[in-house]
Amino acid sequence: MDFELSPEQRAFQQTAREFALGELAPHAAEWDAQGIFPVETIRRAGDLGFCGLYAAEDVGGLGLPRLDATIVFEEMAAVDPSTTAYITIHNMATWMLTQWGQPAVRDAYGPDLTSGRKLASYCLTEPGAGSDAASLKTSATRDDDSPGGPAYVLNGTKAFISGAGSTDVLVVMARTGAGGAGGISALVVPADSPGITYGRKEDKMGWNSQPTRQINFDNVRVPVGNLLGQEGDGFKIAMRGLDGGRINIATCSVGAAQGALDAATRYMNERRQFQQRLADFQALQFKLADMQIELVSARHMVRLAASKLDAKAADASIYCAMAKRHATDVGFAVCNDALQLHGGYGYIREYPIERLVRDTRVHQILEGTNEIMRMIVARYLLSGKAGDTLR
Repeated sequence: MDFELSPEQRAFQQTAREFALGELAPHAAEWDAQGIFPVETIRRAGDLGFCGLYAAEDVGGLGLPRLDATIVFEEMAAVDPSTTAYITIHNMATWMLTQWGQPAVRDAYGPDLTSGRKLASYCLTEPGAGSDAASLKTSATRDDDSPGGPAYVLNGTKAFISGAGSTDVLVVMARTGAGGAGGISALVVPADSPGITYGRKEDKMGWNSQPTRQINFDNVRVPVGNLLGQEGDGFKIAMRGLDGGRINIATCSVGAAQGALDAATRYMNERRQFQQRLADFQALQFKLADMQIELVSARHMVRLAASKLDAKAADASIYCAMAKRHATDVGFAVCNDALQLHGGYGYIREYPIERLVRDTRVHQILEGTNEIMRMIVARYLLSGKAGDTLR
């Protein structure tokens, strides 16, 4: 059991850190304040391979393990969790397309997505189907007599879609069969297809560098060749994606927490009260130590879960759920504690702490709420299947 990063992983880490400091740090506050979606910066991330980290190599992806991807995402999230979180979503949608797409679809979209020339959104959540994804109602009815050739006719609404209205490709989960998980399929849909309309950009507490909108599908025709996998595979693809998505969002929490901890450490060494540095107060030293301990525990749990996912372990989903719950709770708590250590300065936008707090709060909700993560773990324990797998 080796906890040290390899030279190759250290190289990816350094490259990601330099990109974050050079491309994200100078602009993150402006993007947040003005609601700017930094498309050109994301494309520059694509130049480094960061838009196709674990996508297939034959369409331009790096084909990295999930563990290596966490190292890259963590470094970027330490500076800008919002933009990094979108990049993780783009990576997930790109991976789905390159993993399950038919050759023509992979060739048409894969290289543009892995390079960042085109961007993708992932469309699972609906106004009435959040954590209960199997109950989604968006329908895709096959029409073999469609004028342009056999197609699915897509109708329905998706909600809380990151990048919606500003991306080029949508990976959409829709119902092609009966109710329940087995009736769901996955489709690749050009974002400018006739019949697609986008709602207003949501005003959010955080994640302001990525637009979030509702998407409405009104008789949108999608070629049958744009099906990912087979009919009825959609829910399985979504669950595979969610395992990775939980690792990704947990990593963004770890990164944000590291950024907040670094800022708090600097501030405690600089700020003086009662004729001494904040760093000289034992109570604050203990707070900083607890933040560090919790952060390291979260980081290693995330990396363990990523390793399980890479190994295709039978219990990988349980570890992804545990890592997501733990890391997102720890990430928010560390950012919030860092704000407290900054006092009033932490509450103003001159310092990055308040943005990190706002950006990490949603991590406890998306990719399955942390209450759902607890349900997954508890059910596994109570089923009697756990045995020694969690020891």
